Amino acid sequence: MPYKGTADFRHDHPEKTGVLITNLGTPDAPTTSALRRYLGEFLWDPRVVEVPRPIWWLILHGVILRLRPSRSAKAYAGVWQPEGSPLLIHTARQAEAIRKQLQAKHGNNLLVGFAMRYGNPGISKVLDEMQAQGVRRLLVLPLYPQYSASTSASTFDAIAHNFTRRRWLPDLRFVSHYPDYPPYIEAMANHIQAHWDKHGRNQKLILSYHGVPLKYLQRGDPYHCECHKTSRLLAERLGLGKDEYLTTFQSRFGREEWLQPYTDETLKALPQKGVTSIDVFCPGFSADCLETIEEIDEENREYFLAAGGESFCYISALNATPGHIDALTQLIEENLHGWQVPRNEPEELAERVRLAEEQKQAQYPGREL
Repeated sequence: MPYKGTADFRHDHPEKTGVLITNLGTPDAPTTSALRRYLGEFLWDPRVVEVPRPIWWLILHGVILRLRPSRSAKAYAGVWQPEGSPLLIHTARQAEAIRKQLQAKHGNNLLVGFAMRYGNPGISKVLDEMQAQGVRRLLVLPLYPQYSASTSASTFDAIAHNFTRRRWLPDLRFVSHYPDYPPYIEAMANHIQAHWDKHGRNQKLILSYHGVPLKYLQRGDPYHCECHKTSRLLAERLGLGKDEYLTTFQSRFGREEWLQPYTDETLKALPQKGVTSIDVFCPGFSADCLETIEEIDEENREYFLAAGGESFCYISALNATPGHIDALTQLIEENLHGWQVPRNEPEELAERVRLAEEQKQAQYPGREL
């Protein structure tokens, strides 16, 4: 197999440092066919569904991809915006805001791009574009504060798979998680407090995270522990007692047991326990998406109110708010530490060409290389 190289490589080609922001992904459109492609890619990832491939292929193609795409398409249609899916819009805005901050400090030789693990823009496509622009040092930041093999590790798999086909690899740094990163905790606390200052505070704060199967925890995945750590630190920063907040897990799929307590079942039971007003925030979601807008703010709102709840308030994700962008930019800069962003001055590039030519002539005199 030929490895991807740079056909027009020159020694005076400017070298750059790249920052790649990634998130989970989105279908290209709120249609059944687009959802079938997207779910087919997402659910076939062995990091997401740890079931023997022959068995899972039959289940996925024989049942799930026949039934679920049309239902999911209806849900996406309810949140779709003219520019695309909410997750795509927010991630693009986050990357642009981060780019402006970093380039204001480091100049245009530091590039910032974004990609989706599933769907478009795909990781391989964006990496190709970055390499073509001369990126020789790459920092990857998946926007998953809490580590899970099904998210952070899956992103690393996609990066590594792309690298196996390359002739020239960039220096690589990968941020696998940041569940207790102080600026992230501070950004969430300020965001929630600002909401309370404007709208008032309800009886209990529900901190809902995306769920994963219980067996992942039993096999050593740290996600459950990191979610609880984030909740504890956030509650401490907000001055909440143990009876003033709850950590729950949403978005379960299939019949096996997932991390508990489940968000939907918790919200259905709270009114009978005397909790009739709640605020809901999702610390594991860096951007609003189907799971926060449709699942939490619509579906779970209905569960709570139908069970006797009186006040339900969803507090939006951090999205591209200034506090969040500041926290992510600081995290990136800390992980870039020690990497000098190339200046690519004309004199520097000319000297690079001269040295390369001298070395070539010394090793291969008179040969065209």
